[in-house]
Amino acid sequence: MPELADIGREYLPILLFFGVAILFALAFVALPILVSNVVGTNKPYSGKLSEYESGFPAFSSARGQFDVRFYLVSILFIIFDLEVAFLFPWAVSLKEMGPDLVFAWGSMMLFLGVLTVGFIYEWKKGALDWE
Repeated sequence: MPELADIGREYLPILLFFGVAILFALAFVALPILVSNVVGTNKPYSGKLSEYESGFPAFSSARGQFDVRFYLVSILFIIFDLEVAFLFPWAVSLKEMGPDLVFAWGSMMLFLGVLTVGFIYEWKKGALDWE
């Protein structure tokens, strides 16, 4: 059975590391807050204390409907961007396919076909229109 002193020696580096981590956390979090409170000026005014959203004051109730076209277009961009990102690794590894070259080429053409059908569907539905 190990002695208490042996256990203390084994855990001493961990405790020192933990102590240094706490000191750094306090130094990088609490110290700037303290310095800004001591050095900085505190002049609140109504514009600074007012609620805002996206840089402009709210003009209606938060429970009202809002337009989601921007988010729809951005999600569609991310989806198509990630799908097109699969083309580069496929093109790089195409030479090394050997006997599976025809299968690899056909798989990518099927993938691009599905991607094109999805793009045409979204285009016809008007998801990419910006009014």
